[in-house]
Amino acid sequence: MPRPADRSAALFMLGSALGFAAMVVFIRLASSSTPSTEIAFFRNFFGLLTLLPITLRPGQPFPRTRHIGRYLLRTSIGLTSMLCAFWVIAHLPLAQAVSLSYSAPIFVTLGAVFLLREVVRIRRWAAVVAGFGGVLVILQPWGHAFTPAMLVAVLAALLTATVSIQNKQLAQLDPPETVVLYTYLFWVPMSLPLALWQWQWPAGLGWLWLIGTGIFGTLGQLLWVRALRIGEVSALQPISFIQLPVVVLFGWWLFDETPDRWTPIGAAIILAANTYIARREARLASEKTA
Repeated sequence: MPRPADRSAALFMLGSALGFAAMVVFIRLASSSTPSTEIAFFRNFFGLLTLLPITLRPGQPFPRTRHIGRYLLRTSIGLTSMLCAFWVIAHLPLAQAVSLSYSAPIFVTLGAVFLLREVVRIRRWAAVVAGFGGVLVILQPWGHAFTPAMLVAVLAALLTATVSIQNKQLAQLDPPETVVLYTYLFWVPMSLPLALWQWQWPAGLGWLWLIGTGIFGTLGQLLWVRALRIGEVSALQPISFIQLPVVVLFGWWLFDETPDRWTPIGAAIILAANTYIARREARLASEKTA
C-alpha cells in the first residue's frame, strides 16, 4: 500500500498538472484580445494576489533573503521564458506548445553538467539524445509544417531549464515559499513596462481569462513545490504529464485543434526520456545517501 505521504504527493502533483493545464487554456482564450506582454503582467499580478494570503500569515514576520541579486537574475530569465511561452501558446496548436515545453528537463540535465558540474553517464546521455530526437520529431525541420514559432517554443524550454537550475540553487539558500514569493514580487513590476507598451484594457470575459491565468498558474506552482517536497521526482514525473492530454482535449473542444500524427509520437519520446532521467537521478541520489 502507498504511504500517506506518497498519496498526498501524487494528489499535489495531479492538482499542479491540472492547474497548469487550466492556465494554458486561459492564456489561449485571453490571447484573442490581449497581447502576450499584458497577459504576462496580469498573470503575475493576480498570481501575487493569490499568493500573499497563502504565504503571509498573521503573526509571522515577512520572509527575508540575503540573495536579492540572485533573484533579480532568476526573475529576469524567468520573465523572458514566460513571454516566449505565452507567445507560443497564442500562435501554435496547444498540443505542440505543451509537448515542446516538456523538453525543459532535458535541458536541465545539460545545464547540470555545465553549470552544476554534475556527472552524467552514458545512460542519461542516451536519454538526453532520445529526448532531443523527440523534439525533432515534433519540429520536423525538414517538412512544410515547420514554422519559426516552434523555435521560440524550444527557446522557452531552454530558459525554463535555466530557471529550474537557479531554483535548485536558491532552494538551498531560502525556503521554497520565500523563493516563490520573491519571484512574484520581482515579476509584477518587471512585467508592467512591457505590458504598458502594448496596453489594451480587457473587456467582458477578458478579465475572467486573465484572472484565471493568475490564479491557476500560481496554484499549479505552489502544488508542484509541495509535491516535490514530500515525494520523489521519479514517481511524480509521469503524473505531471496528465497536463498534455487535458490541454489537447480542450484544444479540440474550444479551438477545433487536432494534433498531427507526429506531435503525440514526439511527445511520447520526450516523456519517456524525462521519466528515465528522473528515475536514474533518483536512484543515483539514493545510492549516495545509502
